[in-house]
Amino acid sequence: VQLQASGGGLVQAGGSLRLSCTASGRTYHMAWFRQAPGKEREFVAFITLSGGATGFAESVKGRFTISRDSAKTTVYLQMNSLKPEDTAVYYCAARATRTVLPVLRYPTTYNSWGQGTLVTVSS
Repeated sequence: VQLQASGGGLVQAGGSLRLSCTASGRTYHMAWFRQAPGKEREFVAFITLSGGATGFAESVKGRFTISRDSAKTTVYLQMNSLKPEDTAVYYCAARATRTVLPVLRYPTTYNSWGQGTLVTVSS
């Protein structure tokens, strides 16, 4: 499965952006991770196929939401109240098969990765 991410850009602190990621085929779980310069890739959010289960990193909880379209091929990350520390390259990820929820926070869980989209939040 190939993933195509889009929607990054430059925004002022307190602003909003919406990232999109479209899969070329069927996926089960989808997620967003991010990587800031000089830092490890970190989990941001996940969503299951039905959208019935979602999870967020503590650092974005209450500010970011994740959703999927009705065709289940596109996942969105709505980012509100952005902070300079949200600056990073954001990667979408997908897993083709079902697994348990606790492992969805780990990058090794996912089979496919998008190319990344840069989000820059200015202060």
